[in-house]
Amino acid sequence: MAAQAAGQDPSATAVIRTADAPTGLLPAVRKKDDAKPVRPAVKDKGDAVGAASVAAAAAAARDGGGDEPAEETKPKRGEKVVKLRPEQTGEGYKSVYSELTRPTLGSRIRTGVRVSGELMITFGLIVLLFAGYEVFGNSAKVEDEQDTLANQLDEQWNDPTVAPSTGPSKAAPAAPGKDLVGRLYIPKLGMNWVVVDGVEPHDIRYAPGHYPQSAKPGKIGNFSVAGHRIRKIFWRLDELHPGDVIGVETRSNWYVYKVSSSEVVRPTQIEVVAPVPGQPGKKPTKAMLTLTTCNPKFNNYQRLIVHAELVETVKRDPKLPDAGRPADIKKKA
Repeated sequence: MAAQAAGQDPSATAVIRTADAPTGLLPAVRKKDDAKPVRPAVKDKGDAVGAASVAAAAAAARDGGGDEPAEETKPKRGEKVVKLRPEQTGEGYKSVYSELTRPTLGSRIRTGVRVSGELMITFGLIVLLFAGYEVFGNSAKVEDEQDTLANQLDEQWNDPTVAPSTGPSKAAPAAPGKDLVGRLYIPKLGMNWVVVDGVEPHDIRYAPGHYPQSAKPGKIGNFSVAGHRIRKIFWRLDELHPGDVIGVETRSNWYVYKVSSSEVVRPTQIEVVAPVPGQPGKKPTKAMLTLTTCNPKFNNYQRLIVHAELVETVKRDPKLPDAGRPADIKKKA
C-alpha cells in the first residue's frame, strides 16, 4: 500500500486518517497546469494562522502604505503652528480657537491702543462739529437776535417819553434798555450790527459788545468794541485796511471813522483798548474806535485789532431818509 502510495501522483487527493496524520500544515495542493504554487498568507507573531494583522494594516494605512512619513515643515519667521484638533494639557484643552483668541500682554496693549485711538477720533469729531456749528451753524440765530435787538433799539429811539427835560426841575425818564449802545456799520463788508453794552460771554454771544470802561461813541478817548470771529459778526475783519470806513449810529448822531491801522496781539495785551491805544495812562486827545476779535479763524490764541479815527460827525434826523445817514456809510467800497 505504501508502494502504491509512493507510485501515485502527489497532486492527487489522498485520504489520511486523523489518527495517522502528523501534526503540522498540509502541503498546498497544486493543479497540473498551474506553474506557480499558492503561497500561504504571511503571518505576524502572535496572530492566528492565515489571518492578516489588523494592527499592522491600520499602521500601514496611517503611514501611507508603508512609506516613510514626510519630514515636518518648520514654521517660517513670524508664523505660528497650531494643531487643528484639540488636545488636553495641564492647563485644559487647547484648540485652534483657544490658541488664537487667548489674550496675551501684546494683545491687551494693542487693544488698549486701538480703543484709545477710537475714543480720541470720536472726541475730535465732536469738537470739530461743535466748532463748525459755532462758526457756521448759528448764523440764523445771530440774525434772529440782531433783528430783535434792532427792534428794541428802534423802540427806544422812537419813544417820546425819553426826550430831554425842558427844565432843571423835572428830570426826563430813563431810556429803556440801557445795554444797547447803537449800530455799527462796515460798508466794505456790507455788514451792520446792534452793539450791546458789555463784553461778557452772554453779552456778545449774538452781537458785538462795547467795553464798558472805554469811551462812548464820538467822545474823546477810545470807543472799543469786541465781537466773535463767526460768519455773521467779525469773520472778515481782517479785510479792513487803512482808509476803510467804519460808521456808528447813536440816537443823536452819526459818526464816521476811518481805519488807521491793524495789528495782531496776544490776549493779555489789554493796552490796545486803553484811551490812547498802546499807551496806558496817557491822556487822550483824539476820538478813536477799536475793534477786537479772535485770531486766527477757528482759534483764539491771538487777537486781531483794528484801530480807526473819527473824521466826521453828522446829526441824526429821523425825519430825513435813512435818518440822514452820511454818504460814506451808505456806499459799499
